[in-house]
Formats: sequence, structure tokens, C-alpha cells
Amino acid sequence: MYAVAGVSGNTGRWVAQTLLEAGEPVRVIVRDAAKGQPWADRGAEVAVADLSDADALATALDGVEGLYVLIPPQHTDDPVKDGITLGQSVARAASRAGVHVVLLSSMGAQHPSGTGPIQILHHTEAALRGAGVDATFLRAGYFFENFGALLPAINGDGVVPTFIPASTPLPVVTVRDIGRKAAALLRAGGDGVKIVGLIGAGDPTTDDIAAGFSQALGRPVTAVEQPLDAVIPTFEGMGLSPAWARLYDELYRGMRSGRIAFDAQPQRGSDGVTEGVAALLS
Repeated sequence: MYAVAGVSGNTGRWVAQTLLEAGEPVRVIVRDAAKGQPWADRGAEVAVADLSDADALATALDGVEGLYVLIPPQHTDDPVKDGITLGQSVARAASRAGVHVVLLSSMGAQHPSGTGPIQILHHTEAALRGAGVDATFLRAGYFFENFGALLPAINGDGVVPTFIPASTPLPVVTVRDIGRKAAALLRAGGDGVKIVGLIGAGDPTTDDIAAGFSQALGRPVTAVEQPLDAVIPTFEGMGLSPAWARLYDELYRGMRSGRIAFDAQPQRGSDGVTEGVAALLS
């Protein structure tokens, strides 16, 4: 039996779907039972628990071999502190239940600071190490799906705004590739602590991604570089809090400086620009 948290999101959905299609028993962990009903209809068990409640989560993990989990963003006054606290709760529950944890982590998680929201994953990895559980840290690259937030600009103005130089290769990966790899890691089982990096099939630049949208849409789409000074006002304009806007500012600065990068050669998924664009436009 494998447990999957975060099935209401993108990667968790792909993990659960991949496992079910392989004939594996799955238990989805949700905060709201209603969100588990579609998975129950597909043959999964449903457990209701909040990741912040270590006791309830440990109970939900009874009889489970492996858990896929991600730390969802905390929209609070102190998202880093509260995200770290959430990761510590997951570590306590996993220790009590004795399960192998596949954590969705990120490139750059080897650093304790200077990485924006990724620092939360550094401390979550540390909490899992400290808890003594078998853990696999799936350090993924930049989500291709992040370009989905730019679809209004892509469709309306024919531009892909970018805070990364348009000619710089991006370590992108789709959520589908992440889900498939996480499912494989769960099925492989745990033995101590492992780190697995993951990127997509190629190393596209933002120029390449713009060309992919241009081909799919049948009209010109170009990448347009934005100054880093625009990060905070842009994200605040999108409705994010000042705290989150500052974290994204640090994230992009870390990507541009090379601090946010893989510290070992990552594995490759099968999706490239064509597949990523097609999924966003479908």
C-alpha cells in the first residue's frame, strides 16, 4: 500500500494515477473527504488528515509502505517558518509510522538559505534525516507548468516574460515526469537516505519555449526579458503577499547567480518542450 498526499494538486495526482494504473494499492490523504471521493471511485482508499497534525497523519499511514508528500506553500505572515514546521510534522508522523518517504524537493535544496521558498525543503530534508526514516528526496527542476501563469501574455500579446536571460538553458521538468518518477521511487522502496535529481528531456532556453508556443499556436511568440527589480511588484500585482514576493525575488536571483542548481547530475524524464506546451494548451 502506498499513500499519496497532495492529490488535489498536480504532482500528487500524477503519482496516484500512475500507481493505480500499475495495479498498486493506493491510499490518498486529503484534508477534506469530499476531495477524496473521485479517488475512491477509482479504487483508492481515502484517509482524512492534515499534514500539520502528526498524530492524525501517522494514523493515516498505518499499514503503508511508502508515502509521497510535498510541502504546500503556507500563505501566512511567516511562510518559511510555517513551512518548516509543516515539514517537521511530516517527519514525526513518518517516524512513528515507519514508512519510506518520497519527498518532492527541489534543485538548490542543498543550501539552507538564499534560495527563496526552496529553503523550506532544505529544512524538511533535514527533519526527515533527523527522524531516521528511509527517505528519497526527489529534487526536481523548474516546473514547466509555471509557464501556465503566463498564458494570458502568451495568448494575448505573443510574449513569454522571463526573469531569466532568454538564452540561458533552463532545468525544466513537467509534473507528469515528476509523478511518474515519484511512483517508481515508491515502488522501488527505501533504504536509508537517497537524493534523486530530475529534469526533462532537454535543456531548453526561454527562447526555445517561446518557439514551442509559437509552433503550437501558429503565430509568433517571443521571449521578453524582465529586470529583477520587477519581480516583487509583479508578484504582488498577481495577488501574492509581500513575504511571498520577496521569496520569489530571492528565488530568481538564486537561479541567475547559479546558487539554485543541482549539486549532482540529475536524471532525465521523457517530456520536452513539445509535451510541456501541449499539456498547458490542452
